[in-house]
Amino acid sequence: MYAVLAIGLGLLLAAGVIRSLEKNLIYFPPRYPLGFEPPEKYGLHLEEVWIRAVDGVRLNAFYFSNPSSRKALLWFHGNAENIGYGLEQMKAFTELGVNILEVDYRGYGKSEGRPDEAGLYRDAEAAYRYLLEARRFQPEDVICFGQSLGGAVAVDLASRHPCGGLILQSTFTSARDMARRMFAIPLFAYVIQSRFDSLGKMARVRAPVLIVHGTNDEIVPFAMGQKLYALAPEPKRFLAVAGAGHNDVLYLGGQLYLDSLKRFVSGRAKQ
Repeated sequence: MYAVLAIGLGLLLAAGVIRSLEKNLIYFPPRYPLGFEPPEKYGLHLEEVWIRAVDGVRLNAFYFSNPSSRKALLWFHGNAENIGYGLEQMKAFTELGVNILEVDYRGYGKSEGRPDEAGLYRDAEAAYRYLLEARRFQPEDVICFGQSLGGAVAVDLASRHPCGGLILQSTFTSARDMARRMFAIPLFAYVIQSRFDSLGKMARVRAPVLIVHGTNDEIVPFAMGQKLYALAPEPKRFLAVAGAGHNDVLYLGGQLYLDSLKRFVSGRAKQ
């Protein structure tokens, strides 16, 4: 009897410790000036903007203007990154011929606050509202693009608001699935509060979907991208980038990758 009680108490204590450390185990936010180089180095002319989330947190973002386009790519980057790290990719994305807003989540880059799941969703909502209210885009002209952790943020936003499309790159199915894969801590996947349940939200997305995944992704298994695709609504496309890992999809995908994104954002999702 005492042994059972001791085991139970030990499990409760372990659960409390895991929850207290959860944010440190999940989020790796590089703060300014890490990653921040002059945009001019990449031939980019960007506007630095500040966006306020509903809870008052100020978020830093880069805005690339393309006056010839009525569409905007709303870009949510991955973990252990900030908008400064995305400048080279931003340069490549200018080929898409659209306006681009890349936002730093709370606690990342220059943004205020500390990251958590609910906070990241509020940040996405604020960036979406910024495009609609400050930049006057229509919801159907906003394409949500998320990489890795950013894919979970993008899925949540697209499951709750109308948009013109959803692009997921190297995105996981849920936080629990990733916890089972990455942490050899007993019961960790069942104790953590973070869910990022993209798999459960995909059916609520009402927009064309493009899923991009490297076949050799060493962090988020290729099979997770396939599972998300299976539950995505039509119209949908899946782009497997042969040989690509988690962070080199742009480089190994090359022009084929960029052309696929360009067709998608132009509205030719079925081509």
